[in-house]
Amino acid sequence: MSQSQLKRILTPTVLIASLGYFVDMFDITLFGVVMLGSVKAMGVSTLDGMISTGVKLYNFQMSGMLLGGIFWGILGDKKGRHVVLYSSILMYSVANILNAFVTSTGQYEILRFLAGVGLAGELGAAVTMVAESLDKDDRGYATTLVATLGMIGSLCAALIGKYFAWNHAYLIGGILGLVLLAARLKSFDSEMFKALQHKKVVRGNVKLFFSPSRALRYLSSVAVGIPIYFITAILLTLAPLVTSELKLSGPVTAADALIWGSIGLAFGDLASGLLSQWLQSRKKAIAVFLGVALLTAILYTQSIGASPKFIYLLCFILGTCAGYWAVLVTTAAEQFGTDIRSTVATSVPNFVRGSGMIIASTFVYLKGHYTIIQSVQIIGAIVFIMGFGSLFILKETYGKDLDFLEE
Repeated sequence: MSQSQLKRILTPTVLIASLGYFVDMFDITLFGVVMLGSVKAMGVSTLDGMISTGVKLYNFQMSGMLLGGIFWGILGDKKGRHVVLYSSILMYSVANILNAFVTSTGQYEILRFLAGVGLAGELGAAVTMVAESLDKDDRGYATTLVATLGMIGSLCAALIGKYFAWNHAYLIGGILGLVLLAARLKSFDSEMFKALQHKKVVRGNVKLFFSPSRALRYLSSVAVGIPIYFITAILLTLAPLVTSELKLSGPVTAADALIWGSIGLAFGDLASGLLSQWLQSRKKAIAVFLGVALLTAILYTQSIGASPKFIYLLCFILGTCAGYWAVLVTTAAEQFGTDIRSTVATSVPNFVRGSGMIIASTFVYLKGHYTIIQSVQIIGAIVFIMGFGSLFILKETYGKDLDFLEE
């Protein structure tokens, strides 16, 4: 990368979007790290009770993200990407500050739902704004920077969650969001979107998705990302439970699994973005990461008698393989026209995140009928088949001109 290209990429828009995703991923990961400890503080004492309550809270958050993904996406196409960036960060920052003061699981459920709605708006609006603001040769690097800083936010959340009380950690996350909100008050929409505002075009028209070809593209964009949340929701967040049948030489903690997984995610987002630029192909880069993730997940579930250090090494590799997030969201944004791009780029990652709700609930159901490892293997087989199959359907979008409309 030349010095002139680096200057083109490191614009205020890209830097502010990157910091926004840092805070977004900080708050999402933080809940996974402090989940069991905070639930225990609510009076739930047994491990099964904490897992069940934690999954329920997780589902409330994911439900909020599903709803928010649609709401913020349409709002971004109709009113502007910057409106979403202001409003969503305010919502999830306030919700996370209030999380620090909950005294019952009922209060916790409501606030995780509201935080989920707010968190849903950040990534899609940021990636859309960055993709539309930069040249086609630069946007891959820019969105990689956005996602990499986001995954560093995950790592920071894992560390904060490990070394701070759960309620203090929530306060830190909420305050970080408000600081970022003040920093981005001068951000503006892309020239591409501003030009569209003066045209007689219906923006954010969800009816366009009912076309068979668009519906297939959209659903494939979602399905390609589902293995990411199988890795993060099951293999990392529930690592102590998943490895309980492997007869390890010592205990595995969720905090340490998420720390190593988050380091991997940061590295993977950078590596996948650079690989897609080198290969000049989004699809080939995703295929490489999916393939290594599948092999590592198989090894993870077969590591009987292994040490915790070996499991943490696998968590790092799995996190790295799940780091094709930036390439995935960029690909989804590039699949569709400017009139519905925000709706796609905001809703796709949140439907991917929402799949974690289905994956977690399915895991809870299956472990009542199969062993924990068998349950993990069944879910893993399904999500990886979906991922590879959907990747085959998607169009290659590397270097594609984004100045086009669907309608």
